Amino acid sequence: MDFSDTIGVSAAGMRAQTARLRVAAENLANAETTGASPGADPYRRKIVTFKESLDRASGVSSVAIRSVGEDQSDFQMRYDPAHPAANEQGYVKMPNVSSIVEIMDSHDAQHSYEANLNALQVTRAMLTRAINVMRD
Repeated sequence: MDFSDTIGVSAAGMRAQTARLRVAAENLANAETTGASPGADPYRRKIVTFKESLDRASGVSSVAIRSVGEDQSDFQMRYDPAHPAANEQGYVKMPNVSSIVEIMDSHDAQHSYEANLNALQVTRAMLTRAINVMRD
């Protein structure tokens, strides 16, 4: 693996973690978004899945986004008879988003992003040193 492969792998990891952060932020922003009418479904939590991506020319594998899908877990019901989306019994379907899970996921994505950024910076520094040695 050469410098450009290492940079490519780190960049792919950073793209993947950026997508994870973006989805976690969207989930948090919609954690209280209900349906507009009785019986309407609220916001459904989104999840990012990854896949291995192989560059056949170089033989290097990295990460790529497979899809951004919806979490199919059940919605929670909250008693709020005054809400416009309340059913006949006064219950409102609430999003299947847990703020704690989203915050933990965003922290994990941030740490993974930082690890990839650090690898990218170390590789760049090594490349710069190699260029300087060749100049001298």
